[in-house]
Amino acid sequence: MKILVSILLGFLSLMSQNNSTERYTLTVITENLKNSKGSVVFLLYNTEGSLPDEKLIRYFKKKTTAIDDNRARITFKNLLKGQYAIMVFHDENNNGEIDRKFMLPLPKEGVGFSNYDDFGLSNRPNFKDASFSLNKDKTFVVKVIYK
Repeated sequence: MKILVSILLGFLSLMSQNNSTERYTLTVITENLKNSKGSVVFLLYNTEGSLPDEKLIRYFKKKTTAIDDNRARITFKNLLKGQYAIMVFHDENNNGEIDRKFMLPLPKEGVGFSNYDDFGLSNRPNFKDASFSLNKDKTFVVKVIYK
């Protein structure tokens, strides 16, 4: 009988933990893209040190969508409460990479980050500055910057 009670209490404890985990929805919007060619790639980060991510390998979630009238929008669902950062890029040629200008480190295609209105060699985006707290459903507009 003690074993059955222990199993039941353990199960109830596990169920209450799963039910108390709050989940949120994050909608990300880009506007004023320079054209409607290609697609927009949305990358979501949730770990300190994950940005900058020039090789696009440290993201938590990734979604790609078509462009409609120089705008794009995507929704990430079922996200746990926490710190997140967003990077988007206008993949004009749909190759899945951020193309560079000649041999320069600056992007040829438009790139944007949460909490950034501009970036460059002296103010490269990082997770700490790009991150925000997600503790309710949120919509975030990310400015795409063309260099």
